[in-house]
Amino acid sequence: MKDYEEKNICETCESTEVHENLIRFVEESMPAETELYDLAELFKVFGDSTRIRILFVLFEAEVCVYDIAEALNMTQSAISHQLKILKQNKLIKGRREGKHIFYSLADDHVRSIIAEGREHIEEE
Repeated sequence: MKDYEEKNICETCESTEVHENLIRFVEESMPAETELYDLAELFKVFGDSTRIRILFVLFEAEVCVYDIAEALNMTQSAISHQLKILKQNKLIKGRREGKHIFYSLADDHVRSIIAEGREHIEEE
């Protein structure tokens, strides 16, 4: 192994030349700061294993908070807190039926995001 790999240090260029054409291309294609912020906030939601577990339950069925709590062996209160975050971020939706609210994935993008993440972490 090379020294930079052993020390876990990022390799840097030996030259300080700036490639202006590449910088211009990057600047032109970079999304607006607000969009970057919103995207970062979305990915923060996926940073909690309880929320990921809830999403996996919702991959299989439309269920109420009590069903999710039972499936994950957690309290209704803890699940409700996480459902609120998922709903605020438009990852899930709720449908009222009598006294119950049944939750489901907001759309297929949620399933795709998780699938892409799983594929990425399983790469060698």
